[in-house]
Amino acid sequence: MSYKIRTYGDPVLKTKAAPIENVDGRVIRLVDEMFDTLVDSGNGLALAAPQVGVQKQVVVWDFGDDPLAIVNPEIIESDGEWLFDEGCLSIPGLYVEMLRPKQVLVRGVSLDGEIIEIEADELEARMFQHEIDHLNGVLMFDRLEGDQRKEAMREYRRMEEQAAAGVQQRQPLRKRLGLS
Repeated sequence: MSYKIRTYGDPVLKTKAAPIENVDGRVIRLVDEMFDTLVDSGNGLALAAPQVGVQKQVVVWDFGDDPLAIVNPEIIESDGEWLFDEGCLSIPGLYVEMLRPKQVLVRGVSLDGEIIEIEADELEARMFQHEIDHLNGVLMFDRLEGDQRKEAMREYRRMEEQAAAGVQQRQPLRKRLGLS
């Protein structure tokens, strides 16, 4: 089964997700369905449970090797800086240049119920930061400031209006905004 991905404006995306007390069959089923949704998205690298309307602290990701999941993830350490375009399945089509830590150490629980730690760098580190933001009710727009935030919001609204009006474009709706 595949979920519908919630998009900007859905209040579930602004709510902090509850920690999972016990990794049981329901959590495993949720993870399987989240992977189906991620695959069906066609272009996502990762997905947090709130993005499918489930207020639980679960993240799944697939960088092409082995699809993985983590429960109750938290960033323990971070270091460095990395400027890179960031997109979101819940804000489809918009990519914003964002500065985030380059490396992170993430601690969470595996689907076997074991505490795990993952050292991540660059894209994988960014993915963890982005998805953990979702678990805390923080969206990409919330990380932007001033004129960059205004421009991103304006561009996203314009893209939504075009999509709603059925404006045909040769390329899928996608807009990249850089830092001011």
